Amino acid sequence: MPRAVVSNLEQLPNVDAGEFRVPTIEALTPVARASHPPRILLLYGSLRTRSFSRLLSFEAARLLRAMGCETRIFDPEGLPLPDGAPDTHPKVVELRELAAWCEGMVWTSPERHGAMTGILKSQIDWLPLNIGAVRPTQGKTLAVMEISGGSQSFNAVNQMRILGRWMRMITIPNQSSVAKAFLEFDEHDRMKPSSYYERVVDVMEELVKFTLLTRDIAAHLVDRYSERRESAAELAKRVNQRAI
Repeated sequence: MPRAVVSNLEQLPNVDAGEFRVPTIEALTPVARASHPPRILLLYGSLRTRSFSRLLSFEAARLLRAMGCETRIFDPEGLPLPDGAPDTHPKVVELRELAAWCEGMVWTSPERHGAMTGILKSQIDWLPLNIGAVRPTQGKTLAVMEISGGSQSFNAVNQMRILGRWMRMITIPNQSSVAKAFLEFDEHDRMKPSSYYERVVDVMEELVKFTLLTRDIAAHLVDRYSERRESAAELAKRVNQRAI
C-alpha cells in the first residue's frame, strides 16, 4: 500500500516548523526575468605563452558572445598563491569582483600529472564561500572543460566538478575534454573543425540554457533549511541577550 501523505509536521518532531518550507512550482517561477545578457566569467589554468586552455577559453567566449552573452576572461598572470598575499592584492580584488559580477562560469584546465593545474586551483581558492555575508559563487552555473596533451582523459573535469559542488554552483551535465590539443588548433590559434569543437559548442549552449533558466531564482535554489535554522538561532541569541 502507498504511504499516507503527511499533511502536517506532527510526525516530524525534529523539524523546526518555523523554518520548514514546502517547495512549490510557484516559488520556482520568477515574477520578473532579467533582460540583460547572461554574464559569464571564464577561468583557465595555464601561463604558457601558447596556452591551449587559454585558446579553448577564447573559443568558448566567442561562442558565448554569439549566443548573446557578455563575457569576461580572467588572466591569472600575477595572481599570488592563496594566503601568500592579502586579499587586497589587485589581482585578487579583480578576480573577486568578476566572480561577483558573473552569473555563470567556465573553468578550463590542462591535465597535469593526472589532475587539474595548481594555477586554476589557486584561482578557485581565492574565491571563498563567504565574503562578509556574500557568497560569490553559490547558485551560479558552471561548465568545466579540460585540455590533454595525450589521449583523452576526464581527471581534471571530474575534480572541477567536485570543486563546483563545494562552491555550491550549478554544474551543468555536459563537459568537454580535448585530447592531443596541439593538433586541434591552427597556426592562427583557432580551434579546427572536429567532434571536439562540436562538443565545446554543445557545452556552451547548455551553459547558456541553464544560466537563463536559473539566474532569476538562484537565491531560492540554494536556500537551505539548516542555514535558515542557524540564522534564526543566531538572531534569537543576539536579540535575547541581556544589555551590558
